[in-house]
Amino acid sequence: MDPDRDDTAERSDSGPEAPIRTPAVDAVLAAGIEHTVTRHGRVSSLEEAAAARGIEPRDLIKTLVVRRAEDDHVFVLVPGDRTFSWAKVRALLGTNRISMPDAATAKAVTGYERGTITPFGSAARLPVIADTHLVGRRISLGGGGHGIGLTVNGDDVIRLFEATVADISDEEVRTDR
Repeated sequence: MDPDRDDTAERSDSGPEAPIRTPAVDAVLAAGIEHTVTRHGRVSSLEEAAAARGIEPRDLIKTLVVRRAEDDHVFVLVPGDRTFSWAKVRALLGTNRISMPDAATAKAVTGYERGTITPFGSAARLPVIADTHLVGRRISLGGGGHGIGLTVNGDDVIRLFEATVADISDEEVRTDR
């Protein structure tokens, strides 16, 4: 990457503001990967967040913290239009039991509140499991604060975190149609 070139783009729906700084944004900057930071304020659904970031729901990545044992957690990255598969993740991890930590534990492990969690700038460097649907795509993850998104190349995330890539999701079945 050319050190004199700024690949950082910042977009805000609320006019000119100071640069967005969170531990996640700082980590992306330190990694030197191409990215876009978007500030859009709080949203009430994945679809609303995707629209605010100007992307499709399938490109908005849900970052989940999964507990596989006491004090042993992993990040799981799943596209917004897919459902996390408990069975597939258990099989991949070679365990019969996994769970989601409560909000306080998730914050203690990552440094982030639910809805803002991302592997970038996490308080602990956890193993990352990325769904196969992230490969070769431009994706958007949480940016470490409510209403802040980081849009990056999925392949950069996989490389940077030495993520295990596996089929860990199922097609989402919509019941509201």
